[in-house]
Amino acid sequence: MKSIAIACLLAFTCLTAFSQERVIISKELQDYGVRIDDSYYQSLETYQSKPPYKSTCFFDIGMTYYDLQTMASIQKRIHVFDDGTIGVVWTLGYDYPNFSDDRGSGYNYFDGENWAPFPSERLESDRSGWPEYAPFGENGEIIVSHLAGAEEDGLTLLKRENKGIGDWEEWNFSGPPNYEEIIWPRMATGGVNHSVIHLLAVSAAIWPYQLQDYAILYSRSIDGGVNWNPENYVIPEINSNFYNGFMGDTYDIKAEGDIVGILIGSKWIDLLLLKSTDGGSTWVKKIIWEHPYPMWNYSNMYPTDTFYCVDGAHSLDFDDYGIAHVVFGINRTYCDGAGTFWFPAVGGIGYWNENRPSFSNNLNALNPYGHPDSDLEEDYSLIGWTQDINQNGQLDILDDWGTYYLGFSSMPQIYCNDSYNEIFVVYSSVTETFDNGVQNYRHIWSRRANDPDYWGSFDDLTGHPAHIFDECVFPSLANYSDNTVNYYLTFQRDNEPGMAVRGDEDPYGENFVTFMNTDFYVGIPENQKPVKNLKVSQNVPNPFSKETLVQIDLFDACNVSLEVTNLTGQKILDISKGNLQPGVHNISINAVGINPGLYFYTVNAGEEKITKKMIVE
Repeated sequence: MKSIAIACLLAFTCLTAFSQERVIISKELQDYGVRIDDSYYQSLETYQSKPPYKSTCFFDIGMTYYDLQTMASIQKRIHVFDDGTIGVVWTLGYDYPNFSDDRGSGYNYFDGENWAPFPSERLESDRSGWPEYAPFGENGEIIVSHLAGAEEDGLTLLKRENKGIGDWEEWNFSGPPNYEEIIWPRMATGGVNHSVIHLLAVSAAIWPYQLQDYAILYSRSIDGGVNWNPENYVIPEINSNFYNGFMGDTYDIKAEGDIVGILIGSKWIDLLLLKSTDGGSTWVKKIIWEHPYPMWNYSNMYPTDTFYCVDGAHSLDFDDYGIAHVVFGINRTYCDGAGTFWFPAVGGIGYWNENRPSFSNNLNALNPYGHPDSDLEEDYSLIGWTQDINQNGQLDILDDWGTYYLGFSSMPQIYCNDSYNEIFVVYSSVTETFDNGVQNYRHIWSRRANDPDYWGSFDDLTGHPAHIFDECVFPSLANYSDNTVNYYLTFQRDNEPGMAVRGDEDPYGENFVTFMNTDFYVGIPENQKPVKNLKVSQNVPNPFSKETLVQIDLFDACNVSLEVTNLTGQKILDISKGNLQPGVHNISINAVGINPGLYFYTVNAGEEKITKKMIVE
């Protein structure tokens, strides 16, 4: 495989790895609930020792002002082909705030040596969005998106037999008669040489379809989209006998050969898996989490207790044995009879596979904070959460956050790397110590396991100095790794937490679609030892122009030093304090000779160290 790193603006750095006692957010933040504006939907739019990481590189491959890439689960937006070429899609739009003429699929292609320039216009002939990308045939590619504000209703598909070159063949796909408007699609290709197209979409909720609001419709084609059988089919296991309807972007589809999986779940329905082993002809349903209020629906709201729930963002993959592995975001909700609520500071990443029992319908079954009724077990079925970066025993998060209507830690993606018997998970999480003075940024985090019962350290994939002032969201993970354990993903980044299109409704700005290649060492993901002998305070004052103090607390005597580095990793100051006894000590940093800017200071205490950032005025 040709080196993708050739095309990257290489910024090799060690990823930041974390393994320490988990810190839980305060009860006050856990109980902070906010009413959801549901009108948006109606508007249709125990190992130790060596670090498990090696290096990472980033490359911007596109830009968009339309920054809402999904409302919950992210589509598969990247595919790495066996010859080392890569295709990536996203929702593109430059003409803000209405994007009346130009919204559609942005596309870029890596030919084995270089990425193409940023695309300046969409691929589709009419206004569209929410694309999903997949390989098709022996050497081709296919994209699906939904039409919105266009001349026709339904979906639009693009395909070509040879990836990266030639003209796209485009055609539309509509819903059932009188229900032509279907939206928020998902697509996977399976069978021999990715020749079978599996397609999902939901009926627009202008009026119910087969007694369901936002009914999930499944279609399949074995001849490249010429004929469909079934077409716009409501799978019986999820019809109106079981669910009153669904919400957009709360479902995923995955196909490998004749095995097909559909994962569905949100705040107000079960988390469930539909699995077919005969290419989509028959389905078996497995409830992963049973909802405590079955058949609840938005059309006839009734009050509920507060309960922990799936937040709607999740991901699915199969291992070599055809076993489904699932990750999902966690939140909290309730209904007061007039509206529903979400809890911005609640979050976590749950994990399940087909060899495990289901979660119960107890109100606290998905409580990630150690409740006695919780079914979650840390580092087993609860594998992700917001990290205590400064390791001071509390989460130092500012009072405002970017709004995505998802948990503090959410947007998970999973890939089962059978070549190395490894599970790789990424997610986006609000991250302490990285903020703009008003809101904390989200970073892309990862975690790996060689066995589902043993999860390794947490790695901040966007902890590189280049992303200090970046909001990193909507990761899409390729189902591919090469023989050096390279993992490939894309994400959206900008300099403002939250979005312009929805939620915060921040001012419109440039959002970059960023490709990431994360290169890990081969082997078991091994935890680093927790920092137990050292506590380090934030420097005071900060920012400073003359002198600042850093307070440290030692539990055992050891040699102590402090070093200051700039954004490029260059050491500009080294202070040795020699052997210090247990207790509290102050270390002074003098700004004489240091240019104004952002710096990092690292306190080394024996074999342990803690890094924080500071600003020189």
